[in-house]
Amino acid sequence: MSNEQDIESRRRFLKVAAGTTAAAMIIGGLPRFARAADLPPVTEADPTAKALGYVEDAGKSANAKHKAGDACANCQFYSGGASGRGPCQLFPGKSVNAQGWCVSHTPKKA
Repeated sequence: MSNEQDIESRRRFLKVAAGTTAAAMIIGGLPRFARAADLPPVTEADPTAKALGYVEDAGKSANAKHKAGDACANCQFYSGGASGRGPCQLFPGKSVNAQGWCVSHTPKKA
């Protein structure tokens, strides 16, 4: 095998390896998005939810720490959309209502 063929063989290998890596990253990322929608909802009866004063509807919170406009959708711990349900770092493996609220609410940094 000549040096030129050797170089071409390496190039082909690197192209295939790069393509395989990119495909794996894309395919590996898709299930994460699908799983977020499939998380079971946290309930207000959940022990962690009780400890954090979680409510499904921020507007119905009687907690003195709640400020108008605070909701899961604008909290740094929430990673879902502006409506519906999504994952929250404080409730691993469960989803919270985007319009919910808890005492750990921390506004997203701009």
